[in-house]
Amino acid sequence: MAKSKKAAQVREKLVRELITSYNMEVETVLNFLCHSINLDGVRAEEIKKSLTAEIQSELGHAALLGKRIKVLGGQVPGSMGLKARQASLQAQEDTTDVEAVIKGVIEAEEAAIDQYQKIIELSDRADYVTQELAIRLKGDEEDHRQLFVGFLKEYTRMRRNA
Repeated sequence: MAKSKKAAQVREKLVRELITSYNMEVETVLNFLCHSINLDGVRAEEIKKSLTAEIQSELGHAALLGKRIKVLGGQVPGSMGLKARQASLQAQEDTTDVEAVIKGVIEAEEAAIDQYQKIIELSDRADYVTQELAIRLKGDEEDHRQLFVGFLKEYTRMRRNA
């Protein structure tokens, strides 16, 4: 009996953390969409293309998380159940401030990586399916982060040389 109670508690914690990840992915989709439309300038074009491509990836992550939440007995929240937390990715008054967007993307990716690490640790020896999903999504987020770290290096170099 104690073992099943502990398993239920872990499952509840996992569902909460998966919902947090789902929330983060959906918010990222909205913010990437915002910037893929709002950014202006020649230097913004590559970033806009990358953000547009990332939207599909992040949306796919949200769908996978949602399915796992459902399998574990949870319920995926609607828009009123989501919490916005990505202050650094909000629409900028200066639509040519590409560097601020890049930094916001990196911050969002790092937050997602940390969140997936939390799920990996929580699910260890308790739910290998959820753990495998979190490992895969963490790897995707690390790839996304590295792409934008490269963009930031280039923008920093260009600013120094200007």
